[in-house]
Amino acid sequence: MKAKKRPILIETFLDGKTTHKEHGGIWTQRAKRLFMIALFGSIIFVVNVFLPPPINYVLIVVQAVLLALSGLFINHVGATCAGAVGGLLTALVSPALGLFTFLFAFLFGVLVDVFLFVFRISASPVGVNRNRLMAAMAVSTLLIGVLSYLAFAEGYSGLGLFIQRSMMLDALVLFMGPVTGAVAGYAAAYLWNKYLRSINF
Repeated sequence: MKAKKRPILIETFLDGKTTHKEHGGIWTQRAKRLFMIALFGSIIFVVNVFLPPPINYVLIVVQAVLLALSGLFINHVGATCAGAVGGLLTALVSPALGLFTFLFAFLFGVLVDVFLFVFRISASPVGVNRNRLMAAMAVSTLLIGVLSYLAFAEGYSGLGLFIQRSMMLDALVLFMGPVTGAVAGYAAAYLWNKYLRSINF
């Protein structure tokens, strides 16, 4: 008695063969990731254009939320890529400060990815740990805020073109950096757990 032939789809799956559909799924996933990075990077670009440096590096809630979400969608490199795209677009529009704008946007993305890894934040369909995300974003935002302030404030660098250093600004940067980051982490965690966790990139 002849054994029944398995259906083609089941046979292909069990034998571990890759179908054209699976190849198409991989390319679709890559296209979705590129679209998301381009979208978030473009929004960061708009924020940077309307808020000139260094203000956009001190009050950066929107940018921080987008970078956090990018890092959640694409592990290890999502925030870095989105920051690089946003920084590059901004640099093209503002060539006078293009290098600084790109470097700080890129560095901010790198810091977000690094601290998402350090705090062991893993996004999943179950959700993301809100407190850890808030802590990671608070540290990364504090660091980028301090670095941008050091670069642009008179008395800290040879530039001294944009900010007159004062004790009030020192305290403002040290206070607003982590507060802004914590708010961004809370917002990103809320958006992920409420609306975005089921989206697969």
